Amino acid sequence: QVQVVESGGGLVQAGGSLRLSCAASGDIFRIESMGWFRQAPGQERGMVARISGGGSTDYSDSVKGRFTIPRASAKNTTALQMNSLKPEDTGVYFCGLDALVNNIELGAPEDVEVWGQGTLVTVSS
Repeated sequence: QVQVVESGGGLVQAGGSLRLSCAASGDIFRIESMGWFRQAPGQERGMVARISGGGSTDYSDSVKGRFTIPRASAKNTTALQMNSLKPEDTGVYFCGLDALVNNIELGAPEDVEVWGQGTLVTVSS
């Protein structure tokens, strides 16, 4: 079973920085992408940043120039470096994994999407 775990959230003042981490575990054949998604109170979950298995990155317009997905330090991990944080960045941040996992019953890799439990980021003004 594939699992995704985030860490690193917390309370920070506007203008400050935080770094979120995400680690995926399980019988992963190939990662298609890992992404960070934010859900603010009363709002839908939206993509903040994403990195493909090939290493290309994509950012929402609201975080371009402030947030960065750094080079992975270990296999099946990713991080989100958040600088110049604003109160509107507040929300629960989820790490989402799109991967091919080994399915013994199928005898072939299976495409799955797995979400972490989320980590709360609060930016005070």
